[in-house]
Amino acid sequence: MNSFSNKLVELRGSKTQEEVAKAVGISTSALGMYEIGQRVPRDEVKIALSRYFKVSVGYLFFNQE
Repeated sequence: MNSFSNKLVELRGSKTQEEVAKAVGISTSALGMYEIGQRVPRDEVKIALSRYFKVSVGYLFFNQE
């Protein structure tokens, strides 16, 4: 797993993958692949996920505080 994968799972908390994926505009299977580290999201998806979780792209994907 990548560090961003762990952060995605942690930030999602009790929300379902379907709920988050729908809000961000991606498929549930894509979110699942990001969460297990099988795929890395495109830049526009990184931005959408960061906005959804109210964290910076740097924090979520690049280990920046």
